[in-house]
Amino acid sequence: MRDLIIEKMYEWSKKPYQKFFKKNDPWNVTPKELIQYPQESLGFHMGCFLLKYNFEMQPKLEDHDVIHVLTNTGVSVIEEIGMQYYLLGNGKKSAYLYMVIFMGTLFYPNRFNTFLNYYKRGQNAHHFHDLPFEKMLFIPIQNIQNSFNIK
Repeated sequence: MRDLIIEKMYEWSKKPYQKFFKKNDPWNVTPKELIQYPQESLGFHMGCFLLKYNFEMQPKLEDHDVIHVLTNTGVSVIEEIGMQYYLLGNGKKSAYLYMVIFMGTLFYPNRFNTFLNYYKRGQNAHHFHDLPFEKMLFIPIQNIQNSFNIK
């Protein structure tokens, strides 16, 4: 039941967040185009991630999926909350991030140690959360992960 509530909250908040807070332009690429990129590239891995979970690219929110790919974070509710903790540890600050962390901690206090581990992983990585990922799609994913100590 907790997962369902969190998922619904995400769905309700996504459109206003895209419209009012995200200022970047949507990417002009599809998952099918991404899987045509070289197999070692970030773009290829992004395309595989989207197709694996049957996701569509959310305009202006593409970076969120890139973070999933780079950090090898799944898409369960716990992992989504954990990824926000990771980003907090990496230096990201946003109202949305704080809201997810607050609600996630409130709904899953028994998972705080899991969330703390995500936070520490984010701290140990070099600052990367705001890189221009769309321009990096042809770069081998391993190079990005190694350069920024993303584990």
